[in-house]
Amino acid sequence: MAFVKLVCLDLAGTTTGDIAMVERAFAEAIATQGIVPGTSAYARAMVHVHRSRGCPKVDVFRGIFPGNEAQAQAANLTFERSYEGAIERTGLTPLPGTVEALEKLRDSGVSIALITGFSRSTLGRVLSGISWSDKLDLAVCPEDAGRGRPYPDMVLTALLRLGLEDVRHVAVAGDSESDMLCGRRAGASIVAGVLTGVHSRDRLLSGGATHIIESIADLPGLILGTAVNAHQVASSAR
Repeated sequence: MAFVKLVCLDLAGTTTGDIAMVERAFAEAIATQGIVPGTSAYARAMVHVHRSRGCPKVDVFRGIFPGNEAQAQAANLTFERSYEGAIERTGLTPLPGTVEALEKLRDSGVSIALITGFSRSTLGRVLSGISWSDKLDLAVCPEDAGRGRPYPDMVLTALLRLGLEDVRHVAVAGDSESDMLCGRRAGASIVAGVLTGVHSRDRLLSGGATHIIESIADLPGLILGTAVNAHQVASSAR
């Protein structure tokens, strides 16, 4: 295994415990476009939201409103307003072990990049709302890279901006299938599926996870080669 110099981390469900806030923002956004709870259209839309987690938010709405860019953009604007408003009201709480994991990695000389499907505006609100933003070397959104997950662009952008020469020196961790696809397509040596978020172990493995960990707290042990219990990490052969 190549020595890891950069870790690319997801936000909701991986480092922050705001999955419910994201789900509510999606529900409010599609409701403004006439898809309301209790209808079959709403159920189908929320299934699409769940399957597409980790992807750029506007792309999720494009999938719900195919061929109607204006409607997708309107829903996305509502999503951003709803989510950013929730952050302002309640703040963002790191998942247990997140801050300690970041500190262990940085103390070992590993750079840390946040990669997200949020827009640049929403990402700015997120960074201003978390107390551990000073532990990040970089934060990348789809607007910075050209394409969001499941494409590899954000991971590769982080690698280039931080001056790394080899994708094998990169580890990716996230809680969604699109995180796993992004990491594998980028060529990262470690693509760790985290079980604190939206997708199941099987879904993460189907996306190409090389390892499964219970939470972000287990990531330093995996990357730095210290002991991790067998039930916490499972290698996946493709």
